[in-house]
Amino acid sequence: MDQWQKPGGDKQPKKGVYLLPNTLTLCGMFCGFYAIMSAINGSYIHAAWAIILANIFDGLDGWIARLTNTTTRFGVELDSLSDLVAFGVAPAVMMYKWSLVPFGRLGWAAAFLFVACGALRLARFNVQTGSPGSKAFKGMPIPGAATILASVVIFYYWYDVSESIPGIPDRHVFYPIFTIVLALLMVSTLRFHGLKEIDFKEKKPFWVLIVFVIVLFFLLVHPQAAIFVFAMAYLFWGIIENMVLIMRRRREKAKEQQGGTGVQP
Repeated sequence: MDQWQKPGGDKQPKKGVYLLPNTLTLCGMFCGFYAIMSAINGSYIHAAWAIILANIFDGLDGWIARLTNTTTRFGVELDSLSDLVAFGVAPAVMMYKWSLVPFGRLGWAAAFLFVACGALRLARFNVQTGSPGSKAFKGMPIPGAATILASVVIFYYWYDVSESIPGIPDRHVFYPIFTIVLALLMVSTLRFHGLKEIDFKEKKPFWVLIVFVIVLFFLLVHPQAAIFVFAMAYLFWGIIENMVLIMRRRREKAKEQQGGTGVQP
């Protein structure tokens, strides 16, 4: 829109939206919509890869917005809506159609719990954005939870798990339990890390570049296995790290209590 001028002569800034970051956000939303349609049509592997692609767009839009200083409230709200579609509804529909249907009410309840917890996770993140403290995420990020579910589907068809373990995924209790656990991790207070903690403007040790090359090598050689391994490593690393932190806090609290109740000389 054209600029307009107040009677006093002060010009107001142009109204509108930034195309590049918001277009990338919409691309992520489209990937989520495509994943939903693919899952409904029975193309679960396409749905899983669409969720992985949506994760790439989700990382790019935020990175581009921060790099070009085009972060706006509109972009933040659009990004949350896109995340709910691509990482909340899409993986829930994919898991329900793929492995949760035989469980009846438990199946669709687990799928809905994943969507609901994802929405709560996004709402809590938006409210807490900008608050001081650790850069780590409070609760598992919804893109991470969606990527873990997508990696399970991708690994299943690549490794052909059905030959090793008969009955999967026709009716196996692992899938509803796994979906529920990921949903609860999103609304938990456990600490999980993300790429946003990395400052790409700062200098890093040389070994960081070596690690990046090794990761890229595995992604190029066996992307299905690499995505599954990295997703599982992210999940279990977060759980183990939080267990260590909880144990450390308990020991520190016990020492404080012992020091407080001790007899002074």
